[in-house]
Amino acid sequence: MTTIDAQSDLREKIGRFRVLIIGRANAGKTTILQKVSNTTEDPEIYDTKGNKRGNHDITNGMVFKSNPGFVFHDLCGFEAGSPEEFDSMKKFISDHTNAKKLEERIHVIW
Repeated sequence: MTTIDAQSDLREKIGRFRVLIIGRANAGKTTILQKVSNTTEDPEIYDTKGNKRGNHDITNGMVFKSNPGFVFHDLCGFEAGSPEEFDSMKKFISDHTNAKKLEERIHVIW
């Protein structure tokens, strides 16, 4: 099997790669994701059931029309001293690293 065939098989099994981006508030996380996705448009935001949402948080996935093969999750500003944000991140990572379905797992933490 060639590398390209293996990549196609993996893409087919996963559907979309799931990426968690962590950083402090107003650090430019969404701007970085826009650059990676080659767009200046805001992402579309979906809840866990696939319903469109307006606001993003760690549980809602962000998808850019220009790069639909990726679902990004944003911690929305990881600030020192916030136990709620830390607990939310730990739960999200635990839930998504232990997910039974490959497409629900986190594939990258950035």
